[in-house]
Amino acid sequence: MHDHERPPKAMPQVGSLDELTGLIAGRTGVYVRWSLGPAADLPSVSSRDDLTGIAMPGLSASALDVEPWWGERPLRLWIARRLYDYAHLPAAKDRRVRPWLLHGTQIGRGPDNEPLLTDVVPVA
Repeated sequence: MHDHERPPKAMPQVGSLDELTGLIAGRTGVYVRWSLGPAADLPSVSSRDDLTGIAMPGLSASALDVEPWWGERPLRLWIARRLYDYAHLPAAKDRRVRPWLLHGTQIGRGPDNEPLLTDVVPVA
C-alpha cells in the first residue's frame, strides 16, 4: 500500500451511514470528496476537469449541508443521497477512490457547479 492510499493517522474512519450521520449532525461546512485521499490531494489542492483537463483553483467536493427545502426529512437520507451521486467513481476511475470528509473555503465553482475548496482540512 502506498502512502497516498492511507489516511492521515489522526483522521477517524467512518464505518457506516449511521456513524456518518452522527458525525455530521449539528455541523455545517462539511464536504465530501471522492479521491485517493488527503495525502494525494493536499500537496496541490487543485482538481482537474475530467472533460477538458483544465486545472481548477481548488479541490472539487460536494456540500453535505442540508438545504432548507429538505425540511424535516431525515439527515441520514440526505447524506445517503449526496454519497450516491458519486458512488460510481471507484468503478469508473480507480478502485482505490473513496469518499473523505473535509472542511474548506469555497473559492469558486467547477464546470458541474460543484464547490471548489482551498484551505482544506480533512475531517474523516
